[in-house]
Amino acid sequence: MGASLIAANISAEQIIGMSGSGYVIGLGIASYEWMAAITLIIVGKYFLPVFLKQKIYTMPQFLEQRYDHRVRNIMAIFWLGVYVFVNLTSVLWLGALAIETVTGVEPVYGMLFLGAFAAGYSLYGGLKAVALTDIIQVVVLVAGGLLMSYICLDLIGDGRGIFAGFTELTGRLPEKFDMILSPENPHYIDLPGISVLVGGLWVMNISYWGFNQYIVQRILAAKDLREGQRGIAFAAFLKLLMPLIVVLPGIAAVVLMPGLERSDQAYPALIELMPVGIKGLVFAAVVAAIVSSLGSMMNSISTIFTMDLYAFYRRDRVQSHYVAVGRGASLAALLLATVCAGPLLGSFDQAFQYIQEFTGFFTPGIAVMFLLGIFWKRATAVSALVAAVGSAVLSLLFKLLLPEMPFMDRVGWVFALCLGMAVIAALLGSRPGAQVNSVTLGEVDFSTGRDYNLAGTGVALILLGLYVTWW
Repeated sequence: MGASLIAANISAEQIIGMSGSGYVIGLGIASYEWMAAITLIIVGKYFLPVFLKQKIYTMPQFLEQRYDHRVRNIMAIFWLGVYVFVNLTSVLWLGALAIETVTGVEPVYGMLFLGAFAAGYSLYGGLKAVALTDIIQVVVLVAGGLLMSYICLDLIGDGRGIFAGFTELTGRLPEKFDMILSPENPHYIDLPGISVLVGGLWVMNISYWGFNQYIVQRILAAKDLREGQRGIAFAAFLKLLMPLIVVLPGIAAVVLMPGLERSDQAYPALIELMPVGIKGLVFAAVVAAIVSSLGSMMNSISTIFTMDLYAFYRRDRVQSHYVAVGRGASLAALLLATVCAGPLLGSFDQAFQYIQEFTGFFTPGIAVMFLLGIFWKRATAVSALVAAVGSAVLSLLFKLLLPEMPFMDRVGWVFALCLGMAVIAALLGSRPGAQVNSVTLGEVDFSTGRDYNLAGTGVALILLGLYVTWW
């Protein structure tokens, strides 16, 4: 399950997009990965028990149980829009860019190939087929990525080994290894210094790892809490290794492949430097990661559209009918994303940053409605809707009135404001004796030792991952 979580997460937007950000910004972009490890432990400790207790299949379903059908429908429509116009488009476009760099195939044909490949097994095999293939794909991905880093460092060190190469790289590009960027740094707007560690990045991580359907659906399939928490702990360990696989090659490309027209070409260009057999392995790892995430997103689109929207208005149909509807929705979403990918992303140099900033318009409200729904019994449907609408409106106002503000700081401020507005709306709207749906943390029993096992396992794996990463 942990491998499946990572396979869903590590796709073109991570391998190619984050490597491109490493080419431009440096190791600071790895903050997303290392903070995700801590976030996963929080998800396993506090969120997963609630979700499994409610026996939900989708995140909008939880919102209906906790609030009402209005919140469920609004968020279902929102997630479908994000999956189609942000996630699917970015993965298809960046994957096609990698295929073009390595093989020379036109992007449109690359997108058609990736889409057909993903649809071939995810539409008919469902989540089970996606999860089973993820195990193989993660092994290939990690092995190919580590091999890529090894060869790049060895080339920089003139064949003297990875340690000599790493020393040479840090000596030639010391600014690329700054984790906390100063306001004078030209990339401060992407990673605003210390606020990365205490501000909006936490909101984005919690929203992504805790409440994102195509990520959370993997752990919702766990047979019990113990299995789910073990998978999450293993995923947290793997996240600590990701900077070695995706960010370090991007930094190395500054030395090995200077002057690239687009930073997102860094990782695909490095594949060209690999020996013939190794080139095939690394390229297969990239394609495997892309197809895995496409399959996960298509499965999420199918589930949300069918279970949260279609079935609400078309009840009492046979199971085969819903399966056919879900497959049709996935295929339609894939075709739409293929058509929109080029116009939406063709002009962006760092697609990873585009994805983060766009989703940052909505993640504050999502985080507020879920966190209040889990931890505060007095939260109401009105307060959830206030947070959802307020997030989009306030983010747009900040963007227009304060364009120089880093988007990560904007996410933090909008989260704080939405949280305040939601609390006020809940307090003003509550009436004595009013019934409020309650599926909060207070009703979940944490008295067993499993939580301590999760925490202990997570800390041990994080320490081991940090040791491997730095040494």
